[in-house]
Amino acid sequence: MDAPSTTARIEPHRDARPGFVEFIALVASLMALNALSIDVMLAGLPAIGASFDVVGDNQPQLVLGSYLVGFAAAQLVWGPLADSFGRRPTLLVGLACFVLASIAAGFAPTFDALLFARFMQGVTAASTRVIAVALVRDCYSGREMGRVMSLAMMVFMVVPILAPGLGQLVLLVASWRWIFGLIFCLSAALLLWSALRLPETLGREARRPLQLGPLLEGYRETLTNRITMGYTLALGVFFGSLFGFLTSAQQVLQEVYGLGLWFAVAFAGIALTMSAASLINASLVRSIGMRPLSHAALICFTVVSLLHLGLALTLPVPFWVFFALSAVTFILFGFIGANFNALAMEPMGHIAGTAASVIGFAQTFLGAVLGSIIGQAYAGTIIPLVGGYALLGVASLAIVAVAERGKLMRPQPR
Repeated sequence: MDAPSTTARIEPHRDARPGFVEFIALVASLMALNALSIDVMLAGLPAIGASFDVVGDNQPQLVLGSYLVGFAAAQLVWGPLADSFGRRPTLLVGLACFVLASIAAGFAPTFDALLFARFMQGVTAASTRVIAVALVRDCYSGREMGRVMSLAMMVFMVVPILAPGLGQLVLLVASWRWIFGLIFCLSAALLLWSALRLPETLGREARRPLQLGPLLEGYRETLTNRITMGYTLALGVFFGSLFGFLTSAQQVLQEVYGLGLWFAVAFAGIALTMSAASLINASLVRSIGMRPLSHAALICFTVVSLLHLGLALTLPVPFWVFFALSAVTFILFGFIGANFNALAMEPMGHIAGTAASVIGFAQTFLGAVLGSIIGQAYAGTIIPLVGGYALLGVASLAIVAVAERGKLMRPQPR
């Protein structure tokens, strides 16, 4: 079993170094801020569209798409900044700017202004994703890194369970603008927590100068590593199915299946399965390894998605069947996301910030583009959604096979 690999480089801030549980909670919260900013908006999309007289049933999805575009692109910037100036100051600047962008979104006078504020939310939230992954890689490696990522993902996945319901509760007592008030309060609390308790995990001797040469070399090393880019691209393609569900879940659950206010409950039930799977993965990954678990899960995901598509093409799929098969696919996602991220980061410990930025950009960009295509293809049926699951599952499996030279489910070295 791998021990923490870089503990000696941690520089506690005012001797306020969190324990293992608090470290997991803080990393998970940083990751969860992104999920909250996406999922809490789902219930408010119809109200936003009506408020600004937006033309087209699918146009409110741009509130999600604009955020994801900013989130994807900005990761290329935050990683090198974190490698040069340290994790802690870079994160605090990013969180402070996110708080300001949340205020701007809440007071946006037009739909275009709202989209720009959401874009800036994505740009600033990218710092939390990059630095959360870099913090884990600074302190852990190998199977232990996979375990820590799974535990963080377990806590992180509580947010998609609760977020749509929180958004729905806000709408019961106030306008959609107060959803951004909720985001503001939670992000401000996270900023305070990070300022008081986050240590610096990157020692000064390990920092890289913010110069074009070292920056390009870090990008080159990341982009040319077969394992890193293989799992990055595979997870990016796979994320397309998740983003496709996020962008079209409100329409599918409320319009196709007529759930109304029960939409948030159904969404939470599906997302809960992913959180449970992440907990199980954290227990199994140390003994079985990241590769066998994630490869088997991806194969099963592809098979289940093809079955789901076949049913959708031949007969009307009742809600309980859609819910059950969606829950199974999300369970399998819980065994894939954290492990693929850890496998991609494993060779990149010496440039964790830069690598996390490239990996995060590629994954988010691919996922956002493919997910948007799935969402915009919605036309009153579940076929575009489950067809996207199947197609992207096959593509992701093919990419992993190429990265591993055809040798799937090899045991991960201890």
